[in-house]
Amino acid sequence: MKILVLNSGSSSIKFELIDVGSDLRLAEGGVERIGEKNATLNIKIHKPDGQAGQHCQEAVAIHDHRSGLQRCLERLVQSGVIRDSSDLNGIGHRIVHGGSVFSEPVVVDNAVLQKLRGLSQLAPLHNPAGIAGIEVAQQLAPDVPQVAVFDTAFHHSLPSEAYCYALPRELCERHGLRRYGFHGTSHRYLCRMAARQLNRPEGEVNLITLHLGNGASMTAIRNGKSVDTSMGFTPLEGLVMGTRSGDIDPAIPVFLVQQAGYSAEQVDELLNRASGLKGLCGANDMREVLQQAGDGNADAELAVNVFCYRIRKYIGAYFAVLGRLDALVFSAGIGEYSPEIRRRCCINLQHLGITIDDERNRQAVGTLAEINSRDAATKVLVIPTDEELEIAYATRDCLNRN
Repeated sequence: MKILVLNSGSSSIKFELIDVGSDLRLAEGGVERIGEKNATLNIKIHKPDGQAGQHCQEAVAIHDHRSGLQRCLERLVQSGVIRDSSDLNGIGHRIVHGGSVFSEPVVVDNAVLQKLRGLSQLAPLHNPAGIAGIEVAQQLAPDVPQVAVFDTAFHHSLPSEAYCYALPRELCERHGLRRYGFHGTSHRYLCRMAARQLNRPEGEVNLITLHLGNGASMTAIRNGKSVDTSMGFTPLEGLVMGTRSGDIDPAIPVFLVQQAGYSAEQVDELLNRASGLKGLCGANDMREVLQQAGDGNADAELAVNVFCYRIRKYIGAYFAVLGRLDALVFSAGIGEYSPEIRRRCCINLQHLGITIDDERNRQAVGTLAEINSRDAATKVLVIPTDEELEIAYATRDCLNRN
């Protein structure tokens, strides 16, 4: 079953062509800087065993998303990986925000498109681009079913006590103010893979999953369902991130506006793009922050400590929510590649059954691994996330249901 996974940005299209039956990537690539003079087309065609094969990169005149996707499809046909668009069993689209409307992936029709447009105010930088990708794909492959897969969908199982903010109910209902959570596609994939690693049914596992990248979030999973997550109404809430503050006193923005002369736009810029690791030490890449900390930079050491301390607080809170924990799961760029951050995140968690084996932890870099001490009560796993494969799975399952 060949699924084309599309991730459309405001000036880019990224894709992966996946054979869901074998989990093999047949091709990947996309177009960058759409509408600019220096637009680039980048496509890799993989060998039958999934290893990288031929690679095409060229400067092209790409005026809009339609011409960009058309070029990608033409290159796929020319490579022989598909005969034409009718070879595709479905096209899965990453859509950031499903609001309260969409609790699972959905086959796109005109009614769904209309509802998606109504949700654009919740993710104005992302949803319109995703909708544009759907519309273009419909034009170029009208006989191929389109499926919208939402970053927020996995968190629709949150109970009301977890998603409600203590604000006036009428205000929340009028404006859709609630915890939505994000990175749901990644957390869903980690749940799937952790259950497989533990040799347990998904519906029986209790997990705390950590998606730690430039954007970072955690999720408490009870019996395979998300029951709490660190990001909220927007991706700003929760953990310390590369440039986002995460949790702060909500009175601070009010203080900045009333006492420091900030505008609403300046507060938004500060909290989303100038805070987090960058605000604490001037660098937002954890590799650079750790290097600076190792060189004796006190600000960088503080940034690492704040980052890991916040994670440990959430681990404790989510343990209290779950009551029983089968595994702690690290993933994404920092979680998969930084043994030092994983070590610091697990300090003083022995009472929760969480202890790290230093050698196993050091060896686990970008690969699926078990890094807990061999006699630990709770598994600690490193699982490379694969959101594109999860979107392909979700697209397949949605089409099978329909």
